[in-house]
Amino acid sequence: MPIIRIVKMSFRPEEIDRFTRMFDERKERIRSFPGCQHLELWQDEKENNTFVTYSIWEDEQHLDHYRFSTFFKETWGLTKALFLAKAEAWTLHQRVTGKKGEEEG
Repeated sequence: MPIIRIVKMSFRPEEIDRFTRMFDERKERIRSFPGCQHLELWQDEKENNTFVTYSIWEDEQHLDHYRFSTFFKETWGLTKALFLAKAEAWTLHQRVTGKKGEEEG
Protein backbone atom coordinates (compact mmCIF):
# COMPACT_ATOMS: atom_id res chain seq x y z
CA MET A 1 0.00 0.00 0.00
CA PRO A 2 1.47 3.38 -0.97
CA ILE A 3 2.32 5.87 1.76
CA ILE A 4 2.24 9.64 1.73
CA ARG A 5 5.03 11.69 3.25
CA ILE A 6 4.34 15.29 4.20
CA VAL A 7 7.10 17.56 5.50
CA LYS A 8 6.36 21.12 6.65
CA MET A 9 9.32 23.51 6.65
CA SER A 10 9.60 27.18 7.65
CA PHE A 11 12.55 29.10 6.24
CA ARG A 12 14.21 32.34 7.17
CA PRO A 13 12.69 34.81 4.67
CA GLU A 14 16.07 35.66 3.16
CA GLU A 15 16.64 31.94 2.38
CA ILE A 16 13.45 31.28 0.36
CA ASP A 17 15.12 31.77 -3.03
CA ARG A 18 18.07 29.57 -2.07
CA PHE A 19 15.72 26.79 -0.95
CA THR A 20 13.54 26.92 -4.07
CA ARG A 21 16.60 26.87 -6.34
CA MET A 22 18.00 23.88 -4.46
CA PHE A 23 14.66 22.05 -4.65
CA ASP A 24 14.44 22.70 -8.41
CA GLU A 25 17.97 21.36 -8.86
CA ARG A 26 17.27 18.17 -6.88
CA LYS A 27 13.61 17.31 -7.50
CA GLU A 28 14.21 15.01 -10.47
CA ARG A 29 16.84 13.04 -8.59
CA ILE A 30 14.38 12.58 -5.71
CA ARG A 31 11.70 11.46 -8.16
CA SER A 32 14.12 8.94 -9.67
CA PHE A 33 14.62 7.09 -6.38
CA PRO A 34 13.11 3.59 -6.50
CA GLY A 35 9.59 3.64 -5.09
CA CYS A 36 8.99 7.40 -5.43
CA GLN A 37 5.69 7.72 -7.27
CA HIS A 38 5.03 11.45 -6.87
CA LEU A 39 6.66 14.61 -5.50
CA GLU A 40 5.26 18.13 -5.11
CA LEU A 41 6.35 21.30 -3.34
CA TRP A 42 3.67 23.62 -1.96
CA GLN A 43 4.07 27.15 -0.60
CA ASP A 44 1.72 28.67 1.98
CA GLU A 45 -0.41 31.43 0.50
CA LYS A 46 -0.16 33.76 3.51
CA GLU A 47 3.13 32.75 5.14
CA ASN A 48 5.31 32.57 2.04
CA ASN A 49 8.30 31.26 4.01
CA THR A 50 6.38 28.05 4.85
CA PHE A 51 6.64 25.16 2.41
CA VAL A 52 5.32 21.61 2.38
CA THR A 53 6.64 18.67 0.42
CA TYR A 54 4.08 16.06 -0.55
CA SER A 55 5.40 12.76 -1.81
CA ILE A 56 3.96 9.32 -2.47
CA TRP A 57 6.12 6.24 -1.98
CA GLU A 58 5.49 2.62 -2.91
CA ASP A 59 5.96 1.64 0.75
CA GLU A 60 7.85 2.60 3.88
CA GLN A 61 10.90 0.53 2.90
CA HIS A 62 11.36 2.62 -0.25
CA LEU A 63 10.94 5.85 1.72
CA ASP A 64 13.52 4.65 4.25
CA HIS A 65 15.93 3.74 1.44
CA TYR A 66 15.70 7.36 0.30
CA ARG A 67 15.84 8.84 3.83
CA PHE A 68 19.01 6.91 4.70
CA SER A 69 20.77 7.66 1.40
CA THR A 70 23.85 9.85 1.15
CA PHE A 71 21.93 12.11 -1.24
CA PHE A 72 19.15 12.72 1.31
CA LYS A 73 21.58 13.31 4.17
CA GLU A 74 23.44 15.89 2.10
CA THR A 75 20.23 17.57 0.88
CA TRP A 76 18.64 17.61 4.33
CA GLY A 77 21.77 19.08 5.87
CA LEU A 78 21.77 21.94 3.36
CA THR A 79 18.02 22.47 3.81
CA LYS A 80 18.08 22.45 7.63
CA ALA A 81 20.68 25.21 7.62
CA LEU A 82 18.04 27.52 6.08
CA PHE A 83 15.26 26.81 8.62
CA LEU A 84 13.52 29.38 10.78
CA ALA A 85 11.88 26.61 12.87
CA LYS A 86 12.16 22.86 13.25
CA ALA A 87 10.50 20.88 10.45
CA GLU A 88 7.46 18.69 11.05
CA ALA A 89 6.92 15.43 9.17
CA TRP A 90 4.16 12.85 8.84
CA THR A 91 3.97 9.47 7.12
CA LEU A 92 0.35 8.70 6.25
CA HIS A 93 -1.92 6.15 4.58
CA GLN A 94 -4.76 7.48 2.45
CA ARG A 95 -8.18 6.66 3.93
CA VAL A 96 -10.64 8.45 1.64
CA THR A 97 -10.14 9.52 -1.94
CA GLY A 98 -12.23 11.08 -4.64
CA LYS A 99 -13.30 14.36 -6.16
CA LYS A 100 -16.57 16.18 -5.79
CA GLY A 101 -19.23 14.28 -7.67
CA GLU A 102 -17.25 11.03 -7.80
CA GLU A 103 -18.00 7.93 -5.80
CA GLU A 104 -15.33 6.94 -3.31
CA GLY A 105 -13.26 3.98 -4.32
